[in-house]
Amino acid sequence: MTDLEAQLRAVVRGEVGFDVTSRALTTMDASNYRRVPVGVVAPRDADDVTAVLAVCREQGVPVVARGGGTSIAGQATGTGVVLDFTRHMNRLVALDPQARTAVVQPGLVLDRLQEAAAPHGLRFGPDPSTHSRCTLGGMIGNNSCGSHSVAWGTTADSVRELDVVTARGARLRLGRDWAGAPDGLRALAEGELARLRTGFPELPRRISGYALDALLPENGADVARSFCGSEGTLGVLTEAVVRLVESPRARALAVLAYADESAAAEAAAGLLPFGPLTVEGMAADLVPSTAELPRGGAWLFVETGGESAGEARARAEAIVRAADVVDALVVTDPAGQRALWRIREDASGTATRMPDGTEAWPGWEDCAVPPARLGAYLRDFRALMTAHGLRGTPYGHFGDGCIHVRIDFDLLTAPGVVRFRRFSEELAELVVAHGGSLSGEHGDGQARAELLPRMYGSEMVGLFERVKGAWDPDDLLNPGMLVRPAPLDSGLRFSVLPREPVDVAFGYPSDGGDFSAAVRRCVGVAKCRTTSVSGSGVMCPSFRATGVEEHSTRGRARLLHEMLAGEVVTDGWRSEEVRDALDLCLSCKGCRSDCPVGVDMATYKAEFLHQHYAGRRRPAAHHALGRLPVWLRAVSRTHTARLVNALSALPPLARAAKRLGGLAPEREIPRLATRTFSRWWEGRRASGSSAEGPTAQGDLVVLWPDTFTEHLSPGVGRAAVRVLEAAGLRVALPPTLRLEKPPVGDGRTVALDPLSLLRGRGRVCCGLTYVSTGQLDRARAVMRRTLDLMEPVLETDAPVVVLEPSCAAALRTDVPELLHDDPRAARLSAKVLTFAETLERHAPGWTPPRVDRPVTGQTHCHQHAVLGDAADRRLRDAALLTGELSGGCCGLAGNFGFERGHYEVSAACAEEQLLPSVRDAPDGTVVLADGYSCRTQLEQLAGVRGRHLAEVLAEALDGDPGHDGT
Repeated sequence: MTDLEAQLRAVVRGEVGFDVTSRALTTMDASNYRRVPVGVVAPRDADDVTAVLAVCREQGVPVVARGGGTSIAGQATGTGVVLDFTRHMNRLVALDPQARTAVVQPGLVLDRLQEAAAPHGLRFGPDPSTHSRCTLGGMIGNNSCGSHSVAWGTTADSVRELDVVTARGARLRLGRDWAGAPDGLRALAEGELARLRTGFPELPRRISGYALDALLPENGADVARSFCGSEGTLGVLTEAVVRLVESPRARALAVLAYADESAAAEAAAGLLPFGPLTVEGMAADLVPSTAELPRGGAWLFVETGGESAGEARARAEAIVRAADVVDALVVTDPAGQRALWRIREDASGTATRMPDGTEAWPGWEDCAVPPARLGAYLRDFRALMTAHGLRGTPYGHFGDGCIHVRIDFDLLTAPGVVRFRRFSEELAELVVAHGGSLSGEHGDGQARAELLPRMYGSEMVGLFERVKGAWDPDDLLNPGMLVRPAPLDSGLRFSVLPREPVDVAFGYPSDGGDFSAAVRRCVGVAKCRTTSVSGSGVMCPSFRATGVEEHSTRGRARLLHEMLAGEVVTDGWRSEEVRDALDLCLSCKGCRSDCPVGVDMATYKAEFLHQHYAGRRRPAAHHALGRLPVWLRAVSRTHTARLVNALSALPPLARAAKRLGGLAPEREIPRLATRTFSRWWEGRRASGSSAEGPTAQGDLVVLWPDTFTEHLSPGVGRAAVRVLEAAGLRVALPPTLRLEKPPVGDGRTVALDPLSLLRGRGRVCCGLTYVSTGQLDRARAVMRRTLDLMEPVLETDAPVVVLEPSCAAALRTDVPELLHDDPRAARLSAKVLTFAETLERHAPGWTPPRVDRPVTGQTHCHQHAVLGDAADRRLRDAALLTGELSGGCCGLAGNFGFERGHYEVSAACAEEQLLPSVRDAPDGTVVLADGYSCRTQLEQLAGVRGRHLAEVLAEALDGDPGHDGT
């Protein structure tokens, strides 16, 4: 294909990528299917599209148009040239509030259109759950719908005109009255009027097949509407004129609870006369926690609109009164509504795992039946799954009769694939028997096109083929979709993965120890490709900084998938393409919590670096930063902190040190504490200045002297001791000697002698810096030594209090997952508490000092992803620290922001949320930053001192005469 690449580069102004990374990133969409393209082109305009089609037509190479790559039926994959519209053809060309129209390019993300329309009180009606990353071109190609389709219909209902380039290079403007029809289409349709009038089922969510009934004269002979849902098989969209609708000034959300799914389904159609904006359904087996929902086994989310909050609420309450429900809840608070809608929107990802962790897959994701038949259909559907020994969790657009479901198909073995096919054939018959459509939203693609004859009959499918021929006589565009389709059980993306578990270091407990299964978690829903942070979310900061697919969680997962497959990425763990994609992963762990399927790219990155550099020379930064605990302990033992600080303050020496250590030249070398936290602690205990009196009988807590608190921010440790003791707790540090016979007790009757614990040379360490640089053998050794030292603590009830969120997260997750063969690791993990959790659980009667000041800053990404911040929020509220912390990532992220080549991305991440929130804060605002990296980033980029929550509370205590000083 060298000649093809050269020809494309000669005529295309956009990017042409025939490299390993470009191809690997586009082998899959969000479906079960995989196709390897020969290359990827990111066109800049319609001229580029025309040029690509001319070259590919001459070479006989297929062309596939791709938007956000979230298609669930396989239609965004192909073996030829893939057109990526998200890089350049992604603009909102014009917006006319008076005409209520917008002109958009195919790569424009839906949320960007919504943001532009919102100030005018307008919006685009359809809104799939992937609205933050799906593109208008993809929505038109699939005729997407979303949760508001009961009010505003499908994408086809919102299309006015389309600019299209045909496979043979004709530029057409599609519209009503046969506008833009290719040669032969009108004659073909007018010769089949009877078939077009009788051959399509009447239901709101008929997406399957070509929408040829739009060409009927009574429907306006609308060529643009008939093009919607054609999945890139008829022409390539370059621009669209779309209709906008008026957005209600106020909304209310009625959450109606029913005993079970069938009851909810049967009730849905009866609510439509009330004119709701949505009627969405889901059952309890899809919801991780039902705490925020009214009691019941299934729910309908019914949204209403109005000119005022009172009008919207009144409509919602009228629906509640009319509905026969077990329980109900009406929410008018926008934040509360968003929280509830997130439960529904994340279902496309959470549904990929059964409650017991078993994998579930699309394939029968969105069948639709007449809404009045939904209850009966669901009962038959459940019975069919049971007959085949399958499980799934239906949810979706109950008001439109459209059901989404992921089913636990076995797509890894030959018998499982046979059952997948047999079930698919029988389900198609069931859908047709209920008067339904095989696709009610996501299109047919490869998943269902083979079964279209069961829905339409062979003669109508033959007509589809003739229509395809009128538009694309060379079968150049997305062949194998809709007409003359590939078999539904061929090209499955799982077939190329290793059949035996890959030898890896981490335990991957949620994936049965199988690295391939861990990588399979990414199903392509692409929540990581959102371009703005929602609430306290984190994932994926590197994608938001670069806008490049390979720096998204999904992009990295795709490259790892292809690495395991060995077809595109052929050098396995040694792959430079995978290494380069992972290089800008901040290991923020945001995907661990924010990804609907729990992809954990930080762990995958550590695994890859471990394997990639096994027996090879590592980058200098891995030694300089990965072994940071070693270097800092050496400075402490030699009492040379002042000397190191003085030398690092000399510009020539600092430049040389950064160059040798692989550090970013833009970074300042942090100053070391001249007195470590442990030395302060030992001196304090020796002087007998600890809290005494009635508070001395409180719970024992073991304070973890992490590397950052010990050597770089000992003031945080001193403040924590001050607050913990003021709360009546007894504080000890971990042992530094391995004892032959650990003490036995509950931590209340047998206290650890702080002075004896500090004698010796051993120091506990979570191993974080070794994990983040992929030095996993060293990390295991450090962790095992730590477990040896911690054995006395493990025999008590004393919690382990960790002040640095990244270290707490490492102890909670990395240690047990890396030392999965050592039961002590899980025991230590279970003991780890944050500072706020410790006060809440072990000093519940203590009242913190009244600070009464606003706060700003950022929740640490590891705290958000692994630890949770509910206890911190309650502690801040109790101390009258008002305001919310931002989401996102500070961008320094441990070693990441210090490594050479990362400064620009690191600073961009900080500028997204953290730095603006600090700059915009009023005078007197407390800047909270519990992580050392966050505080360092604030200091180096904004000249602002961030403080740990413990420091803020300790300062308030010192100003309170009712508390003792330290």
